[in-house]
Amino acid sequence: MAELPLKDPAPADAAADTAPRPGRIRKPIGWSMIVHAVLVAVCVVLVWRRDGADGVLQILFSNLELFGGILPRVLAGCLLGAFIAEILPHEKVSRALGPNSGLKGLLIGTAFGAILPGGPFTVYPVAAALLTVGADFGAAIAMVVSWTLIGYGRAIVWELPIMGTDFTLWRIVISLPLPILAGALGRFVYIRLYPKGAPP
Repeated sequence: MAELPLKDPAPADAAADTAPRPGRIRKPIGWSMIVHAVLVAVCVVLVWRRDGADGVLQILFSNLELFGGILPRVLAGCLLGAFIAEILPHEKVSRALGPNSGLKGLLIGTAFGAILPGGPFTVYPVAAALLTVGADFGAAIAMVVSWTLIGYGRAIVWELPIMGTDFTLWRIVISLPLPILAGALGRFVYIRLYPKGAPP
């Protein structure tokens, strides 16, 4: 009985293109956290010198109340991003929104950002999830800029009733190219800064 011919293994480059990009590991304490902590400490000292301990405690308690109201939304947004990262097929996202997706990836990111509902607690975790499952910086930038400039939710609820139809339509039409341009520029800069892949 003749042996079946063995298939040649796929080239390393092809395997690398289809393999999902590893997610970036975020450190709990980075330069941003340190800068914020220093600024908070300086502000505490300034308020304490002007208003004493009572002024500092009043600000602390009012902000703890604000934090308690925001925390459920932050938690929901982070859970949404985590579940999206698990549900979405990495290979399809990488093909549609990855570094080799070209103009199509920027257009998809722009369209997705324009229709994405919710506030920053939803949008940024979703963008982070897309980056984790294979989208590149350009597509993620196009999505966030599109949500900021075109987002239909704010346009329908706030802009259309207050500013009128003509203003809203022209503002959207004029804003349409900007997410694509921002995404293309972000992709160009990212490739130049990190030619070998994700930053360490």
